[in-house]
Amino acid sequence: MFDVITIGSATLDAFIESDSASIVSVCSVNTKKDFMAYPYGAKIEIDNFDFQTGGGGINTATNFASLGLKTSTIVKIGDEVQGAKILSTLCEFGVDTSNVVKTNEFQTGFSIILTSFQGDRTVLAHRGANAQLTLNDINLESVKDSKWLYLAPLNGNSTKILDEVADFAEKHDVNLAINLGTSSIKQGKKYLYSILKTAEIVILNKEEASMLTGIEVRPDSKTERYSEEFIHPDVIKMLEELNSTKSKITIITDGKNGVYAYDGITLYKCDEFPACVVSTLGAGDAFASTFVASMMKTNWNIEKSLMYASVNAASVVENFGAQSGFLTFEEIENRLSRHPEFKVCSCCFK
Repeated sequence: MFDVITIGSATLDAFIESDSASIVSVCSVNTKKDFMAYPYGAKIEIDNFDFQTGGGGINTATNFASLGLKTSTIVKIGDEVQGAKILSTLCEFGVDTSNVVKTNEFQTGFSIILTSFQGDRTVLAHRGANAQLTLNDINLESVKDSKWLYLAPLNGNSTKILDEVADFAEKHDVNLAINLGTSSIKQGKKYLYSILKTAEIVILNKEEASMLTGIEVRPDSKTERYSEEFIHPDVIKMLEELNSTKSKITIITDGKNGVYAYDGITLYKCDEFPACVVSTLGAGDAFASTFVASMMKTNWNIEKSLMYASVNAASVVENFGAQSGFLTFEEIENRLSRHPEFKVCSCCFK
């Protein structure tokens, strides 16, 4: 029996750093977007590059294993050198590879990750085999015997398995955590809400939550619902709507602004843990998987789990690579002990 099985993508990532990138901001009445820009037609000098494995299925599996959980992963890879590299990485972290699917029809997923001088990144992704995961690829007997199933973002044809996998987990009392991605959200609200109701934990970033609910975070909004305005009212509306699907805990991550959570009774706000940012890639996967693992460890203590997850995500962004900087629970607790001021804000809201 596994403590957790992850399902998601597996990629070989090429990290590229160049201080020649410019950050261009474009504003409209209600929105502001930032773009990474290079001079058109120019030859750009690269300051640093590296090849590492990545993808939501791999990043979360390796983190779960680093936190001491017996972990397996269901990902689809090509039968070539890139796929072999992914298998090697999983073995290094102690992740069971018996559920990994090999194919000769498609190449392993590949990404080029452009990192800015601010530490943020733009990803150019070739989905490859990641977009072709089918229900027949999944060892359902292994899933049935697992305590938790973690669904990382899926894309392409792979999104078609969401409802059947979630329904299977529900019928066999397997706890489900789901981190929705843009490709899944495009399936539509009606389709996804029927899936979310089976989940113990639902995690999205703010942009994904806005896309799914249709609620935009207005920059000029103010709330009269609290004397202390620690959560934006439009974010509260998102949390309420998403939690109305009957999922037990809904989490919205908001980059530098921290993370918000709602369990149907209490609202939580956890700030970003202090970090010297090198690369933000993998921070979301580290946060989400650490939160789920911490909920197991702390017997459903949401505040402590938010803090643990924030600390581990901060450690990841201080390193170059999505699987660099993982901490054990003991190391997380040691870091928290050095920052007694780091707390979670919460209030009853129903």
